[in-house]
Amino acid sequence: MHIGKGAYLKAITSSRIGSSRILEKTMEGSTPPSVFVGSWNYPKVYAGPLIAPVREECGIMDTPEAWIPSGWSQEEILACRLDLVRGKRIHDVNRVNGPDACSLQEIALSAGSIESQASFSERPAGTSFSEEHTPFGPSAHLLEFEAASSRFEPHLERCYYDCDLPASEAILQLHRDGVPFSSIQKALSVGSLGKGGKRRMVPTRWSITACDTTLADRFLSRVRQNNLVDTVRVHEFASLNNHYAVILIPTPWQYEWMEAFLHIRGNEELLFSDHEEFRGKKGYSCVGGCYYSCKMAVLEGLMRVGIQAGAIVLREARKGYIPMGVFNVRENVRQAMLQPYREFEDLGSALADISGRMTLPMERFVNESTLLRSQFRARQTTLDAFSRKEENGTRLQPDACV
Repeated sequence: MHIGKGAYLKAITSSRIGSSRILEKTMEGSTPPSVFVGSWNYPKVYAGPLIAPVREECGIMDTPEAWIPSGWSQEEILACRLDLVRGKRIHDVNRVNGPDACSLQEIALSAGSIESQASFSERPAGTSFSEEHTPFGPSAHLLEFEAASSRFEPHLERCYYDCDLPASEAILQLHRDGVPFSSIQKALSVGSLGKGGKRRMVPTRWSITACDTTLADRFLSRVRQNNLVDTVRVHEFASLNNHYAVILIPTPWQYEWMEAFLHIRGNEELLFSDHEEFRGKKGYSCVGGCYYSCKMAVLEGLMRVGIQAGAIVLREARKGYIPMGVFNVRENVRQAMLQPYREFEDLGSALADISGRMTLPMERFVNESTLLRSQFRARQTTLDAFSRKEENGTRLQPDACV
């Protein structure tokens, strides 16, 4: 029976039982700074701060860009995130100038953690896991919330006060200034970016994809002006029970994302994919936000080194994997693009090399891929021939495919 990716990941996350601190109806602590804006009941959504029950600088708890470079394990990330308590109130996304919205903006734009205290209508309880956003701990309806005064991050502050700057240009400018992706996304989410009359609060998961897409589109316009690579290149990286292989092929930009989920709930081996050709993609991807996070990370890497290529990205999520948000994809692929690449004269040789580090037979990826199959057909190489050579442990000849 076929199961969609959304249903599969929901089954994983719904069965996940996380532990967090037992809390009372009042708490004192620090806000990392961190906010979360839900999407249920849009345009009147639940939004509020995430509060850590500690009185110290805790910005690292909501800076996913730092976790993988710092070598954090999945368990360390979860222990950190499940300590964050979500306070929530109903907010009208169109009202970005009210006192509650301004309070969230002050948190999101802060240059550091903010001492805070909160009272709730009930004891905060539960945990939240998702394939789209990073996990967090207990939540409860917020009665009162007070935060100490704070200093804005300077780059975010300039964009906040520039009410003539479109949101897309603000996102690009902040990225150029070296502001972390997570900080840009939070500023967009709380309605701090864009032209004055058009500012709106944006649900967290929507704002993540909006930032990924905005950056990717600008990177792609530049990458298309670069020269093509003249060989096949492979970048690989593994962390958090995932293995990634980024295959760059000597064609104009085209892109395919393939992800396999292997033995996470039992003996299942599920493969999901989506792709786009040179003209891009219409409509939202069937595999969700990770498609755009990966695309942004690959294009960011191509732009950095000044080349153009087609990109086919293979991901294996293996036993022990827990969905922790699309940061997992973005930051792992970013790390992959920073690794030294291995170079091959043809695609068959690259796939044969990669297959030694993958769990799923490479033939599965090829048979279910659109771009891999088209590359083999373009060079009149049959998939059966590839399969035989893979089984024999040999590589395709250099002139067999791209």
